[in-house]
Amino acid sequence: MSETLTLSHNDILCARAKKVIPGGVNSPVRACLSVDSDPIYLKSADGAYVYDMDSNPYLDYVGAFGPHVLGHRHPKTLEALEQSLRFGTSFGACTKTEVEMAEFIVKNVKSIEMIRMVNSGTEATMSSIRLARAFTGRNKIIKFEGCYHGHCDSLMVKAGSGLTTFGIATSQGIPQVLTELTFSLPFNELKPVTQVMKEQGNDIACIILEPIIGNSGVILPEIQFLQGLRALADEYKCLLIFDEVMTGFRVSLGGAQELYNIEPDLTCLGKIIGGGLPVGAYGGKKKIMEMLSPIGSVYQAGTLSGNPLAMAAGLAQLKVMTQDNAYQVLKGKTEKLVNGIKEIIKTNNYPITINHTTGMFSLFFHKNEIHSYEDALKCDTKKFTQFWKKIKELGLFWPPSQFEACFISLAHSDSDIKKTISIIETALNSIM
Repeated sequence: MSETLTLSHNDILCARAKKVIPGGVNSPVRACLSVDSDPIYLKSADGAYVYDMDSNPYLDYVGAFGPHVLGHRHPKTLEALEQSLRFGTSFGACTKTEVEMAEFIVKNVKSIEMIRMVNSGTEATMSSIRLARAFTGRNKIIKFEGCYHGHCDSLMVKAGSGLTTFGIATSQGIPQVLTELTFSLPFNELKPVTQVMKEQGNDIACIILEPIIGNSGVILPEIQFLQGLRALADEYKCLLIFDEVMTGFRVSLGGAQELYNIEPDLTCLGKIIGGGLPVGAYGGKKKIMEMLSPIGSVYQAGTLSGNPLAMAAGLAQLKVMTQDNAYQVLKGKTEKLVNGIKEIIKTNNYPITINHTTGMFSLFFHKNEIHSYEDALKCDTKKFTQFWKKIKELGLFWPPSQFEACFISLAHSDSDIKKTISIIETALNSIM
């Protein structure tokens, strides 16, 4: 008598999705291809946990790839959403909440004097580059290998995130003429930037980077590198753009620029400022931002920009982060988890490196320190796949790529952290 194979709710939904959505997903990394798995479909979340379609709980270290610094369904965020929803979802007109959000950002991010809301990080970076080109009257830009700034054409050159996962340097469908305007240089190396600026400085509109890389795993900057970029931008009168979509309001109240005491000319934000809803923003010096339409000649628009639900959720979350030493608490949780994992690695002499900053960390399956995209590419992705499958089996929800950052929230309790360390120890001992 043959047994009847019972499919999980996730398997059933995955099969349905693949018939109507490319790969069954609406963002490539969710496909879990690099870890040799099917997409995971979730139905709910609460605090530090997410739940799949079969109601299996997982301790969450994806955090929607960054927005949920308070954890899922924080009472203040839900309350703000419920109150805003009573008045409508969007109006195609201005609201008080978007003004309050702008005021909050200007008050807390020193380099930003004016801010424009958009709907995604991609829109923020794309728009900031257009603005930089208009302000300088130049066309060429410098970016850095492993930094991912969204999927706009000019920036899809040796990018990180999903592109790193799939091992391709660029994307089809992008005219070669656009990539020829982009110099993609090694992160944390100032000499190549200096050389390009000597040869092309009068044609460079901007230098754009993630000040802390999060899209090739967490890669920290050398302070001299950031200082050097600021000096070169000043010398050649181009703009320095910090993409803080991931690090903004996560690593500190003033972002990575506050941690390293470097002021960019423009800053891109997202994720946390929307409280988990679609959002993006870019801002900077008033003389630059006033070039934007309707008072300037640089056009950019969006029907849902400054959406009242996103503004309400994000503002509520940001206000919580200003209370009760929230960033010190988050830093403490991060270090407690990272130090616990480091002890396992040291005790067993495992060839694994950990990079971290407040609220973010990455385990790199490589014995040497990771300072660049090139370093990250040396990691043992097969070993990471084994690790990912094992910790998923044991109850951790982890980014499905060696080249993505993990996120920890204020909702992760001491017992959650202890449980995580135990699961990781079990997983590593079973695969190494």
